Amino acid sequence: MGAAVTEILFYHMQRQPLEKVLPNLVERSLDRGWQAAVQAATEERLQALDDHLWTYSDESFLPHGTDREPDAGSQPVVLTLRDVNPNAASIRFLVEGADLPPDADAYERICILFDGTDQDALLRAREQWKQAKEAGHTVAYWQQDDSGRWNKKA
Repeated sequence: MGAAVTEILFYHMQRQPLEKVLPNLVERSLDRGWQAAVQAATEERLQALDDHLWTYSDESFLPHGTDREPDAGSQPVVLTLRDVNPNAASIRFLVEGADLPPDADAYERICILFDGTDQDALLRAREQWKQAKEAGHTVAYWQQDDSGRWNKKA
């Protein structure tokens, strides 16, 4: 039996910011019955996401915690700066150019969200695309159209 192949989706954000895109993608993942992990690269972004996921909508919130909390394993969504998976997440979201985890093949799906208006973020996403392809993962590229809908481009 060969190694597991993870589906790695690249989301090229151009029309909406991370704060708008991420909650929707996480909600869809929870609707599938998946636990989720969100990995940021800086403490500031992690704290901003932690605050935002409680308040992003007047109608709902996303129950979550950070990997520093004692009950992280029981959270449907865990925010982290490290390549840990305390809640046995099936899907991992990488933001701010966070590295692909060494155990990428342990996930059903990894979503890399990057800012299409930031040249450094574009270059980082290209590096990650190459890395994912070389590791044998299935990769797909999604881009927003003028109305904010996602279209698969590659």
